[in-house]
Amino acid sequence: MKKQLNVSAIKQGTVIDHIPSTALFKVISILKLDHCKDMVTFGNNLDSNVMDGKAIIKVENRFFKDKEINKIALVAPHAKLNTIKDYEVVGKYVVEIPDEIQDIARCFNPKCITNHENIDTYFEVISKSPVALKCRYCEKITHQDQMEIK
Repeated sequence: MKKQLNVSAIKQGTVIDHIPSTALFKVISILKLDHCKDMVTFGNNLDSNVMDGKAIIKVENRFFKDKEINKIALVAPHAKLNTIKDYEVVGKYVVEIPDEIQDIARCFNPKCITNHENIDTYFEVISKSPVALKCRYCEKITHQDQMEIK
């Protein structure tokens, strides 16, 4: 007989699904969920028909702003967000990497002015899979494996 453990539903908040298992803790870190006062539930290495192992995060009483969603997109480009109200899904959103990224990631070039002056970073997205960003100031390319999210 199979036993199944269920994670309790959230009354209101956001569920982030289809996170690559390798990106789960990056998402938790960039959203600062380790400091969240509300309930945060996550699962890792879950079965998926679409990907090799996925992760999921449920965050009670939290709805993410565009800047936070763009951060998620940079590390989990195929993640899906579900907005929950009164235990029901009231909105579904597939994250999408925008064409331009402002003040979310650091430039990989240690000599870039953005790493020495109080200037917001600004990148043109030159590839969405894998992610590659071109700095407006120094024109160096930051690749996904080099990316540091602010």
